[in-house]
Amino acid sequence: MDSGAQDGLFDESAVARVEAVDDGRVDVKGGVNKRFKAFDPDAVMLVPPSLEEWLPQGHLARFIAELVDHELDLDRFYKSYAKAKGQPPYDPRLMLRIVLYGYCVGVRSSREIERACTDVVAFRWLAAQQGPDFRSIGRFRERHLAALANVFLQALQLCQAAGMVSLGRVALDGTKVRANASRHKAMSYARLTSKQKVLAEEISALMEEAKTVDADEDARFGPGKRGDELPAELANREARAAAMAVARASMEEEAASRARQLAQERARNRGGDDDDITGAGDRAAEAAEPKPTAQRNFTDPDARIMKTADGSYHYCYNGQAVVDAEHQVIIATTLNNVPVDVQQLAPMIEHTAATIGVMPRQWSADAGYCSAGNLEHVKDVEGEHQTEFFISTRRMKHATPIPESPRGRIPANATLGERMARKLKTKKGKAVYARRKAIVEPVFGQIHTRQGKHVLLRGLKNAAREWELLAGCHNLLKLHSYRTNTAT
Repeated sequence: MDSGAQDGLFDESAVARVEAVDDGRVDVKGGVNKRFKAFDPDAVMLVPPSLEEWLPQGHLARFIAELVDHELDLDRFYKSYAKAKGQPPYDPRLMLRIVLYGYCVGVRSSREIERACTDVVAFRWLAAQQGPDFRSIGRFRERHLAALANVFLQALQLCQAAGMVSLGRVALDGTKVRANASRHKAMSYARLTSKQKVLAEEISALMEEAKTVDADEDARFGPGKRGDELPAELANREARAAAMAVARASMEEEAASRARQLAQERARNRGGDDDDITGAGDRAAEAAEPKPTAQRNFTDPDARIMKTADGSYHYCYNGQAVVDAEHQVIIATTLNNVPVDVQQLAPMIEHTAATIGVMPRQWSADAGYCSAGNLEHVKDVEGEHQTEFFISTRRMKHATPIPESPRGRIPANATLGERMARKLKTKKGKAVYARRKAIVEPVFGQIHTRQGKHVLLRGLKNAAREWELLAGCHNLLKLHSYRTNTAT
């Protein structure tokens, strides 16, 4: 080797140059001597792959499959199939697996689930490569909606059995759940009233016109018709008029109920007897009228316009949840169409006791649940059960300094609100109430992020059951994380 070659790092003559090969199928852009992993889209598998190789161990889909196959009680699903006739339906285990997994990961539309059973490995594994169409998925959900809502109770029992629910401290809060209703399919009470009059006039005119064309009914309605069928234009108007009448009656009934309740509460506070309270309620209900701006939606009449966290207004439901502090497990939940939370405290206390069977030791709730009636009810519950309530008496903005702890005796003439406010200023009250946001609000955030804080089904009854299914899937996700962490 000469001195010129020794000046380099290696002998250039010993290096074999390899040119990139273009086989005509792909554009080879790799550098000289660059090796790539083998890739042959047309390769044939000599041995068929196993479904078990498709998903890693510990995957959420495996957890859902194990639950459905071995832990959940499916009697409610199977008992509804009483007739042996007809086309064999899909196995409820298959359908429940893909529906539960879909609600856990935010794929809830029947059409989206159908596509996922083809495109997504986890869904194909859960469905064992079967492909239920969206109609079958939709019918399954509609047929077994009550049983699907019952999954919440079963998931809660599994969480309790795993030791994830301590009932030492719980937090109650509400959240706005978007309804499946368009704001463009709504009408205010004032416009509804005027539109009803216009429609009534149009229907009358069309009826008169129909009476004058009896002579040429064969030419107008075609052969084989009786001739007394309503014209499509008239039928559509009558259907719209009927829907408007139902919406108007609902708004008037709601206004009367609200006026009755308010008048009875005022009469009760004045110290009136039962007759005075009942009479005040009846008079207020009879004179009540909906506000001209009150609206009713025609796609979901049970949904109500509510202000959401971002300050905008949408058709929503109000989801209530009681959350255990230990692992953020939802122990009780309901869905209603009342925008405010103040009316939900007493029902949620009773619902929690009925669901769990025991009363949690400490409760916390924000100022939205504070009222004289609620504080009176809380006092009775504390006297009957070994429990304690911490309810904020006023709304506090973020970063507002907490007042100093009170000193001295509580005044004998202090109201229940003043006593509760003083209680929250104590060292114990500060510690308990400070944990409220960290217990319940992340739960709503997790549902919103992973599952979608909205309902697809319309009508309060169906929406409430779907919300229970969402809460049950939230608990299943918590159970999956707990079992995964404790197993490692």
